[in-house]
Amino acid sequence: MNPNLANLHAYPFEKLKQLIQGSIPPVEKDPISLSLGEPQHSTPEFISAELVAQLDGLTKYPSTKGLPELRETIKHWLENRYRLAPESLDPAQHILPLNGTREGLFSIAQSVVDSQSKPIVAMPNPFYQIYEGAALLAGAEPYYLDTSSNQGFVPDFDSVPNTIWNRCQLLYICNPGNPTGATVDLQTLQKLIQLADQYDFVIASDECYSEIYLDESQPPVGLLQAAAAIGNTQFKNCVVFHSLSKRSNAPGLRSGFAAGDAEILSRYLLYRTYHGCAMSLPIQMASIKAWSDESHVRHNRSLYRQKFTAVSEILADSWPVDIPAASFYLWPETPISDTEFAHKLYSEEHVTVLPGSFLSRPSAHDDPGRNRVRMAMVATLDECVEAAHRINHLIHNL
Repeated sequence: MNPNLANLHAYPFEKLKQLIQGSIPPVEKDPISLSLGEPQHSTPEFISAELVAQLDGLTKYPSTKGLPELRETIKHWLENRYRLAPESLDPAQHILPLNGTREGLFSIAQSVVDSQSKPIVAMPNPFYQIYEGAALLAGAEPYYLDTSSNQGFVPDFDSVPNTIWNRCQLLYICNPGNPTGATVDLQTLQKLIQLADQYDFVIASDECYSEIYLDESQPPVGLLQAAAAIGNTQFKNCVVFHSLSKRSNAPGLRSGFAAGDAEILSRYLLYRTYHGCAMSLPIQMASIKAWSDESHVRHNRSLYRQKFTAVSEILADSWPVDIPAASFYLWPETPISDTEFAHKLYSEEHVTVLPGSFLSRPSAHDDPGRNRVRMAMVATLDECVEAAHRINHLIHNL
């Protein structure tokens, strides 16, 4: 067996299961889950219809590189969304379909990390645990970049020692952030690109929440956008990861893409060819439809805004929460320990949230996930409102 498997931590939801095991929540209250970041809005009918219409494609093997039509559609979406110059992306070189961002974010580390050179893979803390698992299984040492409220939940990259950058081979960033909802500004992204050029590491930017944001006039900036703005038109050392899961409420479609540095993607394609992870043709055709439409995405954002507004107003007097710039998470401080709060909320109110310490690792300074919980506003508006009232009740009884 791969000895690195022994280094993996239990997944956050396994820890949550163990935390509430044996608890008997009130049966008169329907369960409400705010713990899992799984979109519950309906998948647009036109996407489902296209998937069904293309089922005859199951008789054909798909190529790992994907249909030219899909890569062309993604190219146009990226150029429009991030204000890139027309034809700045070559769909044959700069874009590669993925079976969702999770699969891509894991496998990119296996492709780019040289385990023989004592590599470091840096990542935000708290984090999506795939980053850590990917680093460990690639034979790298994880380096955790704390995200705290006094830094706007963006890592203090200036505090990273040169000795760390010298060993860094891969930097994960999550923009917008999971679980914080924080966004990384253009100047910080450009600074990271310059560091990647100076120290020769790859930036893997997880942008799967990029299309869920509060202000319709202020979409989050992206890594390719930052690269182009400083003349890095070949997107050297930059790879972004996008998905239809959150944007189009299609987590079961398992459809996304990687885009950026053509040299990295060329070698990554070689890895993926052996990995055996080509996207089926019906899913590719449905994805073309999804990436070609923005009206359902705008509607999706409006639904999340309604829920954020309603929940924050209900909690205003007992437990004020900050609405994030982007993503569908709330990341509030807890009046008691995060694990005790999550346990009480489940056992007394039948509401499930995720303790922040299950998403983080202790650092030399603190544990940036401690005494916070992640609440995913993915349930219906009525369920989110009911959950907020139950949270109020719990807090008043503490």
